[in-house]
Amino acid sequence: MPDFDKLCERMVNRQIVARGVHDPRVLQAMRDVRRHEFVDAARQPFAYEDRPLPIGLGQTISQPYIVAWMSELLRIKVGDSVLEIGTGCGYQTAVLAKLASHVYSIELIDALSQQAALNLTRAGATNVSLRVGDGFDGWPEHAPYQCIMTAAAPAEVPGNLTRQLDVGGRLVLPVGERGYQQMTRVTKREDGSLQTEQLGLVAFVPMLRGG
Repeated sequence: MPDFDKLCERMVNRQIVARGVHDPRVLQAMRDVRRHEFVDAARQPFAYEDRPLPIGLGQTISQPYIVAWMSELLRIKVGDSVLEIGTGCGYQTAVLAKLASHVYSIELIDALSQQAALNLTRAGATNVSLRVGDGFDGWPEHAPYQCIMTAAAPAEVPGNLTRQLDVGGRLVLPVGERGYQQMTRVTKREDGSLQTEQLGLVAFVPMLRGG
């Protein structure tokens, strides 16, 4: 049986801190949430490697560095409400739940949402609400959110998501067509206008519309 404690600590130090993520709350969350618990048994020995891993249904669990980097870019404060688009297996959700007051997470694929619910229960994440639906719609019933992130790339920033962003809130997402996209942070100013920062090239799967 691999020493998952040792592998997790090495992941944080070599893959995350070494690449410039330094927020102590994010680093602690990456240590606390065990990535091997979110993949099937055959892939657990590889769970702390520097790469995405398949989770079924054509989807993947994100590279650990990307999870940490996007979490840091959100600048989550204690008490913040977070909307996540793309629950997947629930790994990023669990990390966000360590940082926020509550996480609302939407997944397009019902079977993945069900598996994420089991994973999150096992991980002890009680401050999470899951929903199956179209991420482009957001979750207006619980808006506004101080932080929103997407785990897939729309061609442009979805208007429904910026409308559900609180004043001063941050939306972090990859934006662009298939291939490479720009990691983008959108901040809503006091007057309701949007400040947009492009932070580097990334490669994500496209964000799909439901039904």
